[in-house]
Amino acid sequence: MTKPFLTRYTLKLIPCLSLLFLLGCSAAKPVAEAPAPYGPAEIQRQVMEVAALQKSFVGFVLYDPELGKAVVEHNADKYFVPASNTKLFTFYAASKMLGDSIPALKYVAKGDSLIFWGTGDPTFTHMDLQNNIAYDFLKNRKEKLYYIEAPMTSTPFATNWGWDDYNYYYQPERSPFPIHGNIVKFKKDSTTAYSTTPVFFKKHVKPDTTKSAHRDTFRRAWRANDIAYNPKRASISFSQEVPFITSPELTVQLLADTLKRPVKLVKRPIPAGGQVLYGLPADSVFKRMLQVSDNLMAEQLMMLSSGTFSDTLSVERAIKYAVQNYLSDLPDAPVWIDGSGLSSMNMFTPRSIIALLQKMHAERPKEKLLPMLAVGGRPGTFRTIYKAEIPFVFGKSGTLAHVHNQSGYIITKSGKLLMYSFMNNNFKTSSAEIRSAMERIMTEVHEKY
Repeated sequence: MTKPFLTRYTLKLIPCLSLLFLLGCSAAKPVAEAPAPYGPAEIQRQVMEVAALQKSFVGFVLYDPELGKAVVEHNADKYFVPASNTKLFTFYAASKMLGDSIPALKYVAKGDSLIFWGTGDPTFTHMDLQNNIAYDFLKNRKEKLYYIEAPMTSTPFATNWGWDDYNYYYQPERSPFPIHGNIVKFKKDSTTAYSTTPVFFKKHVKPDTTKSAHRDTFRRAWRANDIAYNPKRASISFSQEVPFITSPELTVQLLADTLKRPVKLVKRPIPAGGQVLYGLPADSVFKRMLQVSDNLMAEQLMMLSSGTFSDTLSVERAIKYAVQNYLSDLPDAPVWIDGSGLSSMNMFTPRSIIALLQKMHAERPKEKLLPMLAVGGRPGTFRTIYKAEIPFVFGKSGTLAHVHNQSGYIITKSGKLLMYSFMNNNFKTSSAEIRSAMERIMTEVHEKY
């Protein structure tokens, strides 16, 4: 008879063997890794994680001016579409080329006639800026008013602007003499009918209740200033801005309407010996442009800058002049198309943006420079991010389809002032997700670096 395999002796060994097996398994478990020390390597890991998760093209530089070098770099020498980060270049160029005040208009007085023309100043009767200087000048002159359209080589839309954005507030036309920001504003509260500013355009608005009515409450015709109002899309209260098509003839009509006096269009060359009427302090216009990312302000600032060396207004000439005279030492030559960044043909590298931030910091005290920019948790494009009792991020964001970037300055809890450029292109997710990732990483830089 065969003996059972499990003898009394082996049965006694089983608990011991089981215990040894369990101890062996326990010993084989990996020990949890200690968190990586916070520093450049960890920051770079987090940046690359964003690129991997979003399948996006990411560029990043964190620069320490005390050390005089970048502490983190990722794709620093690659070109990215900057969107409104372009306005940092516009700010720098315009601050170099314009004086302390914005040239509001130019004029020549001859007998009973005042001949005047535009400089590109975007602030005349602007709805969000208090500026009556040029208005009061023209309103109170005793001479008859004659307007000449200043020569301008820039087109109303820059290269590669979205033609189908013509109806939206962020893409007004460029012009030699902007009025009301080159937009019509429609506004309504819960108790009143909507208002139209300037009232001049009220006659151009017609209701549209057809089945084919557009999804916008107000929709301008593609090639005319006729505006359709769709009451079915109107909220109880709303505010909408619609750009209008500019022309010398319309400029004169709007001037006469707002000044309440006749203004005549004269088609002749600009007369010699024109005097300059100065308007708002330049910094107030720069601040508006940077904090709310005002596209018209940016375009017109480059137009104004071109007027400092030529009688012909041209964004392109101003850009060329600025690159040759102020930005020739950037690490990578910029591909710079417009003043606002609306063109997706603009291209800058992160390390060139850092070089620009260094120039800005070297030429302006930080007490004056930082408040000019969008400030974390304060009114402007950073109002919903980096919220803190004491602001610690100052910069510029930039957004187009599949593009979302930030560049600027960050103050750490340890007291360091750092510069950063965080560029995100070619992502399929929402800009909100990209923004959240940037905020998380840069907030950690503030708290731990």
